[in-house]
Amino acid sequence: MNPVADIARILPEVILTLTGVVLMLVEATIPANWPRRYLGFLAAIGTTVALWASLGQLALPQGTGFFGTVETSAFTVFFHVLICGIVLVALLVSIDTLPEDGHHQGEFYALIVFGAVGMCLLTSAVELLVVFIALEISSISTYILAGYRKNTGRGPEAAIKYFLLGSFATGFLLYGIALLFGATGTTQIYELARLAPLAQNQPLVLAALALMLVGILFKVSAAPFHVWTPDVYEGAPSPVVALLSTAPKAAAFALLLRVLYEIFPALHSVWAPLLWIVAVLSMTVGNLAALRQRNVKRMLAYSSIAHAGYLLAAFAGIGSVGIAAAAFYTAAYAAMNVGVFAVLTLLAGYDEELSLIDDFRGTLYRSPVLTSALIFFLISLIGIPFTGGFFGKFYSFSAAVGGGAVWLAVLGLLNSGLAAAYYLRLALVTVQRPAEEAPAPAKHRLGPAVLAAVSLAVLVTLALGIVPNAPLVAAQAAAHTLQVPPGR
Repeated sequence: MNPVADIARILPEVILTLTGVVLMLVEATIPANWPRRYLGFLAAIGTTVALWASLGQLALPQGTGFFGTVETSAFTVFFHVLICGIVLVALLVSIDTLPEDGHHQGEFYALIVFGAVGMCLLTSAVELLVVFIALEISSISTYILAGYRKNTGRGPEAAIKYFLLGSFATGFLLYGIALLFGATGTTQIYELARLAPLAQNQPLVLAALALMLVGILFKVSAAPFHVWTPDVYEGAPSPVVALLSTAPKAAAFALLLRVLYEIFPALHSVWAPLLWIVAVLSMTVGNLAALRQRNVKRMLAYSSIAHAGYLLAAFAGIGSVGIAAAAFYTAAYAAMNVGVFAVLTLLAGYDEELSLIDDFRGTLYRSPVLTSALIFFLISLIGIPFTGGFFGKFYSFSAAVGGGAVWLAVLGLLNSGLAAAYYLRLALVTVQRPAEEAPAPAKHRLGPAVLAAVSLAVLVTLALGIVPNAPLVAAQAAAHTLQVPPGR
């Protein structure tokens, strides 16, 4: 064991951990009447350094550290950069939108950073016990963040529901890990990949696969494991929802890719049809429910369930094609969804004076720049060309067709057309002339931090739609390293 080399393999997590610790120490030492929003800049700086450290890991040879428990590869770097980018945008939005008199702002920023530690570690762990620890680090932080807005009953309700249902899902995952250990005698992923197909008790392996799928699909809010999503999205503050709807899902999809394509590739004929069913259910249930919503955040919650279905369609792809398509879609969805909630935070305010779709009537005339950004993100969520959403769906459905799931791709296209109805409904409301009795727009701080956050989300979404080659090449490199791990 080389301590320096091992630390280099978890350097982003180390930087994020140190950033969180410093935030807690500084917040505890400064006077109570001093503003805390500047701690957000400290958190953003630490996250940016962690992002660059992740990119620097590309110079390391692919391999594992800490006795084979964590890995560094193009796959881990791809998701580290994605998660750090999402966290950075969420922090920048929070800096200018959290109330000036809000308490515990230091803890708020620290919780986001500590959650990022768990998410990053989840993508690089190649030992299932470390996977469980990373998942708990991420989950505990997000449970607390979901209930951060305590001046309304919806905040604690969201946190309690998220915690209770999340605990059940984690229990399923842990039970699956235990069964897998019972069948093979190990929890190291590469060893499992070698021993699981040879295990004498194959029913135990199949049961482990089923339980682990339940736990992971809950984290990505795929149907029928989606019931927590609308209430949590509605009750949590919008900056928190921008994080919850993207970063933990990116980490969970990375885990799903590793579990299915590294541990259980021999069971492709078993898990592929199951994921096809879950994908169709997610797309259909999410879109049909979203059509009935009048609350914007609940509509976007059901929309996220539908997008989980679009992404799962990529798992029908064969080998690296499906992995690359899923990774690219994860990045595209993260960029446009975090942008949507960043704009909603500014238009509706922290206390969400504008919550219903009709409340956004005429916002184009009152906040033309922000509303234009909102319409752009909605267009990308539909999948209109020259946006990241278009190429995300294109690669996902192409992977499904290549894997023989033609009807899955057809149903995905039909659901995309159905989704256009509720996205365009919100977009059209914003360009209508406001009624005289319409609620006034929220007073928002258009500071440099939040402008940088929205601009970054717009640019990434646009770049993924116009010049998708570089991200696609990175996704393909991630797919190849996932398929050819060291020592196999």
